[in-house]
Amino acid sequence: MLKFILESLEEVKESFLPTLAKAESEEEDDEEEEDEDEDDDEDDEEGAGDPLDKLREECATKPDIKHYVHHYAECVERVTKEQEEEGYEDKEYKEDCIEEFFHLQHHLNDCVAPRLFYKLK
Repeated sequence: MLKFILESLEEVKESFLPTLAKAESEEEDDEEEEDEDEDDDEDDEEGAGDPLDKLREECATKPDIKHYVHHYAECVERVTKEQEEEGYEDKEYKEDCIEEFFHLQHHLNDCVAPRLFYKLK
C-alpha cells in the first residue's frame, strides 16, 4: 500500500514539474555523477538514505493515517474502474482523487515534520 502511495506521489510530482526543469535537472545529474566519482568520502555519508522516506513509511503504518490511505485507495480504484467504462472520454465530469491525495499528504507531513528536523544535520 505504501509503495502505491509513493508511486502516486512521484506521478503527481512529475506532472507538476515543467519539462524544461526536468531537462536541466538531468544535465545537473550528469554533472553530479562525474563529481561523485571524484568524491568517495561523500558517498559514505549519504549511504544511510533519506530520513524523510523512512519517516513517511513509519507514519503510513500508523492507525490515524490508515483512514486517509483507505479513502485514497478507494478513490483510485473507483476512478480506474470508471476509466475502463465505455464512453468515458465523452463524460462531462471526470472524477479525480486530488482532494483525497492532498488530505493524505497533509496528514503524512504532519506526522513526519516534527520528527524529521531532529534527524537532519
